[in-house]
Parts: sequence; C-alpha cells; structure tokens
Amino acid sequence: MHPKKSTALVMSVLLAGACMATAAAASADTTPAGAPPGPAHALPPGYVLVTLPNANVPNFQRRTLYCPGSKRVLGGGAEARGNRAILVGSFPTDDGRGWIGLGRQDGYNDVGISVFAICAD
Repeated sequence: MHPKKSTALVMSVLLAGACMATAAAASADTTPAGAPPGPAHALPPGYVLVTLPNANVPNFQRRTLYCPGSKRVLGGGAEARGNRAILVGSFPTDDGRGWIGLGRQDGYNDVGISVFAICAD
C-alpha cells in the first residue's frame, strides 16, 4: 500500500473511533442516582401536556380541551373508550388554543371520550 494512503487510512480509522467514543459518551445515561429514568416523558421548558379525563357523552358530542393561559396547542389526540367505541374525530380548535375529540359507540347512546393536548408558549 502507498505510504500516503496508509496514513490516510489510519487517520480515518482513528477519527471514526474518536467519533464513536464521543457519540457513546454523549448518549450515556447521566441520570443521577435515585432520579426518575431519562427524559422519555419530560417536555421542554414552556411545554405542558394537558388531559381531559374520560367521560361518557352522547354519541358525536364534541369534548374540547383548552390550553392553559396564553399557551397554544402544538398537537393532541383523543381516545374513544367502550364496547365497540369508535373515534370519529381528533383535531385542533379553530383558534389553535385547544383540541377536540368526538366519537360514537355502536349499540349505545353514549361513548367515553378522553382528550389530550401538548401546549406551549
């Protein structure tokens, strides 16, 4: 092998190894002992997860959840609960301040609906 190519190959291998070591160190768990595990459920500062707990409402009746204060909705979802419950809609309010969920339940006059929203400044 040509000496310049050999040197370039060795340097590439060393750089790749250094990058992998740096990436491994960056991804290492730095959670203090006794603290809850990782930020899997943590939201960035200024963000809040808001929930509207399950409640039975007439089929196709909207349940609307609003963000607190001046926060705006970034995303959300809804869940229909019950025997043969169907989620019909899950979408933001027209003013961007909340989330709407609605559903129906086959064979029943009402359905359980929960609504969730991620809000931020």
